[in-house]
Parts: sequence; structure tokens; C-alpha cells
Amino acid sequence: MLYLDAAATTPVRREALEAMWPYLTGDFGNPSSHHTVGESAAAALETARAQVARVLGCRPGEVTFTSGGTEADNQAVKGIALANPGPRHIVTSSIEHPAVEESCEYLVRHHGFRVTRVEVDGEGLVKLDALRQVLAVGATLCTIMYANNEVGTVQPVAGIAQIAKEYGVPFHTDAVQAAGWEPLNVKDLGVDALSLSGHKLGAPKGCGALYLRGRLHTEPLIHGGGQQRGLRSGTENVAGAVALATALRLAEEQRVQTVGSVAALRDRFIQSVLDGVDGAMLTGHRSSRLPSIASFCFPGTSGESVLLELERLGVVCSSGSACAAGSDEPSPVLTAMGIEPAIAQTAVRFSFTSAVTAAELEAAADAVVTAVATVRGLR
Repeated sequence: MLYLDAAATTPVRREALEAMWPYLTGDFGNPSSHHTVGESAAAALETARAQVARVLGCRPGEVTFTSGGTEADNQAVKGIALANPGPRHIVTSSIEHPAVEESCEYLVRHHGFRVTRVEVDGEGLVKLDALRQVLAVGATLCTIMYANNEVGTVQPVAGIAQIAKEYGVPFHTDAVQAAGWEPLNVKDLGVDALSLSGHKLGAPKGCGALYLRGRLHTEPLIHGGGQQRGLRSGTENVAGAVALATALRLAEEQRVQTVGSVAALRDRFIQSVLDGVDGAMLTGHRSSRLPSIASFCFPGTSGESVLLELERLGVVCSSGSACAAGSDEPSPVLTAMGIEPAIAQTAVRFSFTSAVTAAELEAAADAVVTAVATVRGLR
């Protein structure tokens, strides 16, 4: 089987598994316990926090461990919006992950906020002139993802952060898909908050992290024992934090080399599909895209039928966001990019780990040509 659904989840790195194993076995203590066993766990937790902070270029105290990217997004969007005075107005884009989109809707329903969704162009890039006009009116928070999970388009985050700063609006970015592929130094990016998820990087599911600039006021969503400076109560997942820190460190160390090699393989794969499938449409930006994602629409097919045929041929991929799997509705991301609903329902996304090979993607491209032809009834 050829697994090309890394944007949904990645296999756990051996290094991450080995790093976390002691904290699932002998060093199992509660980091809040004031004895030797607990202190060992607490030390591991703080070492992991420092490792994440080094990658992000921030202070360890600005890193909060969470259960994943969804919780990190919820904490950033709701927490910042509820803690900061000013207009009850959230500015976001029309192609956000459901974790951000539904957090915004919660603020609308229960706290009287209004939300402005800035449009994107046909390649998925946020329209910066429109963003500037909206922020000029005033906002409590601007939240725009770093890289899109369906089509791979990478936003000019540093430029967006600068615009938000000009108008005094805190800026959060969901960097779940960007981690390991794009720079994450928060000072260079100029962001006030940034979300990460472990299982997109080679750590297990159930661990994530949130960077929050030190002086930024935020309201905790989880109350209880006061762990993590009171921002996220609950006994910490020490093993998960260690695994996340290990996977993030390795991904950053290997990032520059990995990006170049995987991007070249991605481009060759894209061209093979476009050459081999009549009418195939690449979605997302051709150059400003993650090295790890290639997404297409295949008019004249059903995306789900192509997926089934590909799996029969030994290639596992997806139609888009794993969070929307099973939905009969066309992707909101694709329709926001101006793709007709009927065409959007033919979408198939291929996403790669850093270990993908040229031979694997050549085999995948051949399988795509065969699968689409089969679904179209040409074979």
C-alpha cells in the first residue's frame, strides 16, 4: 500500500516513540506531584517546552501544550477574543480549518461577535487589499491559516501579521500543516499566536502546542488545577509533549533539505498527472504551496469513486480535509476559490511525508491515470 494522506496524519517517528516511551513506563509520574517521581516528569515536560520554544524562537513560558491543533485553535481564537477589549469583531479568511471556523461561529452565537471572512483568489491566496480594508475598521482578532490543509496554498503570513500590527489587531495563525515545511520563528513571522499539532509531524495523535505572545491577554477554556500557568488546566500529557518536541525538532533540523527534495518530486508528480489525465485541474497556488500537497479536480468523475479505485490499485489518499470526510457537500475551500460545486466534488488530495520517493510518486501518477480513466468509463 502507498500512503499519500499525510495531511490527515503521519506515522509516528521512531525517535519520537523512543523519546516518549520512558514516560509511559518507568517515569510515569504526575508532573504536579512534589516527590521524586513527579519531579522527573516535570523536568521532562519543561525540557520539551524548551525544545519547542527553540524551534519557535520564543520563551518557554509562551508555549502551552494542548491535546492537538483543534484545541490550540480553539484556545487561541476564543481565548484572545474573550480576554481583549475592543470591537467584538473577528477577521478570518474564507478557507479556514473547521477548528477556527467553528470557534468563530461559537463567538457569534454565544458572545455577540461578528465575523468577517476575507475572500481568497482562485489560487487560495487571501486578498491583502481586502484584508487591510477590513482591519482598518477595527477588530479584536485576526486569524488566518499559514498553509491550507486541502490545496496546500501558503499564505504570506509575515505580510499579514504586519498589516494586523499596523491596525493594532492581534494575529493568530494555524500552522498545523505548515510545521516541518515552512519557517516557524514567531519573531520573524510577527505573529501573536501560533497553533501546532503533533500527529502531522510524526508524533502521536492527542498532543499539540500553542504559542501565545507573553503579554497577550487570553481567557482559559479549561479550568481546574491551574497547570501551565492557569491557561490550560489538567494533568499534562508528558509523553505526548516529549514526542511532539522531538518530532518538531527533527522536522526543523531536516526542513531545508527536505523541502527541496520533496518539492521537486511533487512538481514531477503534478506534471505527470496533468499530462496523463485529460482535463485534470491543479487546485491551489502553483508555486506558493506546501511541498507536501498536490490536489486536483478531475471533471467528469466522482472524487469518491476515484478514491475507491485508487485504493483498489494500492494508493491511499483523500478528497480533502479528514475533518469533512463523509460529507456530501462540496468543499467550502474549493468553492471559496471560485470552483463550481460540481467540479469541487471531483477533488482528490495527495499529501506526502518527507520520506516519499520518486518511485512511489511515479507509481502513484500511473495509478491516477488508470483510476480516472476507469471511473470515466474509458477502460
